Amino acid sequence: MSDVHQQILEELKRIEKEEGVRILYACESGSRAWGFPSKDSDYDVRFIYIRPVEWYLSIYEKRDVIERPISDMLDINGWDLKKALNLFRKSNPPLLEWLQSPILYMENFTIADQIRRISPLTFSPKSCMHHYLHMAKGNYREYLQGDHVKIKKYFYVLRPILACEWIERNNTMPPIEFQELVDSLVPAGSQLKAAIQELFARKIAGDEMDYEPRINPINEFLETRIAYYDQIASTMQVGEGGQDWQLDELFRKALKEAWG
Repeated sequence: MSDVHQQILEELKRIEKEEGVRILYACESGSRAWGFPSKDSDYDVRFIYIRPVEWYLSIYEKRDVIERPISDMLDINGWDLKKALNLFRKSNPPLLEWLQSPILYMENFTIADQIRRISPLTFSPKSCMHHYLHMAKGNYREYLQGDHVKIKKYFYVLRPILACEWIERNNTMPPIEFQELVDSLVPAGSQLKAAIQELFARKIAGDEMDYEPRINPINEFLETRIAYYDQIASTMQVGEGGQDWQLDELFRKALKEAWG
């Protein structure tokens, strides 16, 4: 176990003690989970927690997130299980990504696995495609227009656009890791794939990647696909829904499992 991993576990235990909660699940999010961290990337730790039964038996609305200031490259925050389940029923892509993160810090109870098992029932292609398209358009507009662009930001547009393509083709939640999306969706031997792989190799090698001339094959692909998904996103399926009773039951079971 690395020193950083140990530091993260100690911080999660400190949060449990200070907040009086049980952490049900904790993972890495962001560029490290996506497979293209920079040398100076933060550790984006995300977790789901649950409080004692009495906390929920109140007439008052209470804060349902726990956040810690970013320090020592650690960015740690989490959602109360009730909040997480309400977002899950809306097919919230960040939460669905957390649940398939390849970097796991804690999974002490069964709730995360139970949520994964019913996630195909709540998955909404429409809401997830809108999420990824919004991310791609915002990053493209801010970083990748002009003759010289912030070149490492290509990953933050390519990944969400490829996620849109995965959703269109498979009608399922896209894999979290960037390279898996590229291998599955970008034609082998194409100019586009060569440009992406060259950029990816530089990123993994730790090259400084600041402002450089735009990479035309990638820009052309992104502009075409953003325009295309802008047209079709609203036509995607909404999702089945109707799992509210299951989510209520999951919440009650999690309370019993965590607190007895």
